[in-house]
Amino acid sequence: MDYQTGFFYLFAAVLLFAAFRVITARNPVHAVLFLMLAFSQAAALWLLLKAEFLGITLVLVYLGAVMVLFLFVVMMLDINMDSLRQGFWKHFPLAALLGVLVVAELVAVLWVGFPAVSAAPPAATAVDGTGISNTHALGLLLYTEYLYPIEVAAVILLVAMIAAIALTLRERKDSKAIDPGLQVQVRASDRLVVVPMAATQKQAAPTDVAASKEGNA
Repeated sequence: MDYQTGFFYLFAAVLLFAAFRVITARNPVHAVLFLMLAFSQAAALWLLLKAEFLGITLVLVYLGAVMVLFLFVVMMLDINMDSLRQGFWKHFPLAALLGVLVVAELVAVLWVGFPAVSAAPPAATAVDGTGISNTHALGLLLYTEYLYPIEVAAVILLVAMIAAIALTLRERKDSKAIDPGLQVQVRASDRLVVVPMAATQKQAAPTDVAASKEGNA
């Protein structure tokens, strides 16, 4: 076994462990961190397959932007963990069936292997006849035949970013700002209310008032 095969098994093992921890971690923040680890291992596997552009794109886009956004949303939202765990055992049989199916496919691929290709595909060539890299060929393909799907994907990512910001936007409770429209509609009767109250001391009798006047004289 050469070093490339050894690295493949190492990255694949860490990737499977991280993916398993994503669905079993109780803390959603830990689940997002394990998902970032899984993406990094997938990028390493793409680098082994000489797909440098896809590997770097996975690191820059998913690890550098999307996963940081997910982590920001998960940390800012007030997630009720008890409500999330209520339907775990209800959906566990379907999830276990899908997991077994994926594991069986991986075992079949590793055990049997891919069929041998009869002829290698022709290498991409530039206009001047020289060979070009796979990144150059991928760029030509994406921005010619798949231009509209890329634009649709960009719009979807923009909508997801705006939705994440809207979910975390909360109104401050300690703000003392006053709506001018409410100030204009205020009436004096709404601000000042005369409440009748009983006297705290009893009124003096007329004889007592006359006696007090004579004493003072």
